[in-house]
Amino acid sequence: MKKVLFALSVLAIFASGCGLFGGKETGHHGELTGRVDRMEWDQYQPMNMVIIPPGSFHMGQNDQDVNYSQVAHNRQITISAFYMDETEITNNEYRQFVYGAGPNEKKPTQQNGALDTINPMYQACIVPDTMAWKRDFSYCYNEPMFENYFWHPAFDEYPVVGVNWYAAEQFCKWRTQALNQYRAEQELPNMPRFRLPTEAEWEYASRGGYEHKLYPWEGPYLRNSKGCFLANFKPGRGDYIADNYEYTCPVKEYFPNDYGLWNMPGNVAEWCEDDFEETGFSYAHDLNPVYRNPKWKEADRVPGGAHIRKLIRGGSWKDIGYFLSNGTRTYEYTDTAKAFIGFRCVVSIIGRQGGAASY
Repeated sequence: MKKVLFALSVLAIFASGCGLFGGKETGHHGELTGRVDRMEWDQYQPMNMVIIPPGSFHMGQNDQDVNYSQVAHNRQITISAFYMDETEITNNEYRQFVYGAGPNEKKPTQQNGALDTINPMYQACIVPDTMAWKRDFSYCYNEPMFENYFWHPAFDEYPVVGVNWYAAEQFCKWRTQALNQYRAEQELPNMPRFRLPTEAEWEYASRGGYEHKLYPWEGPYLRNSKGCFLANFKPGRGDYIADNYEYTCPVKEYFPNDYGLWNMPGNVAEWCEDDFEETGFSYAHDLNPVYRNPKWKEADRVPGGAHIRKLIRGGSWKDIGYFLSNGTRTYEYTDTAKAFIGFRCVVSIIGRQGGAASY
């Protein structure tokens, strides 16, 4: 009986190897077949990200603005699909990065997915600069925010602030490695990298599918039909509390736009990838545009290098309603941390099938 079973096993192995009974052939028989050992690709949607479908839109100001008419003039732009964080990065999310990749971390673990090393020139800027709460506002009692905002659990779901552009960039790199380290252990192909959105991607996502609108919602006003404010900013001439929050608010307050993105206008302004130049808007391509000032070399784009101006978008809790407009552009320097600037990440969608209607 044992000899019979052995003979049947050998026959089954032989038949499978020869392609009989549905066995898989591994040869190409001289034909052009491509490599047969490639991994299958089905792009993973990261946790707490939403799909922004591909499309075109008119980027730039949607209201009369004499001062900025040459800084944000209207252009038609086409954008590829991408994933975007549905909220700004929170204190608690950023804390995972600080504990895993900060200068005091000596033994990174697979549990937190931390980088093995951080370039020393970036270490000093990783921990949020809580002094921004005192430095940015003269003669203002912001000590409670300075002492508690990043560290206290009461602010876990509030947007992280006090991070400069370099820190936001390093967060994206750490997040990419953390996810792809796990995927490699599961024998899955790498995801495209997490990164800051381009200015065009940010505005396209903020508009939520609406064309020629002043704000990321359908109406032209900062209140809804019930008289409630639609974002966290500085109403009137300084009535900070009129919108229910005198400083930042939790990242899921107010209402998301039609793409499912919360607090694109207001709460905190957000870092973008682009360099800021008043006329740079005109130079960028009309397909997935991004502007990088050619006078800045790669050696300048590190902490301690040149003072480079980077786009920030969306306005913040301390800004008037003008800065909540979809087309309003402003900037801050890469090495500057502010109590009103945060960020969110995006991931390009690659190898997609079908048009915008398929999303």
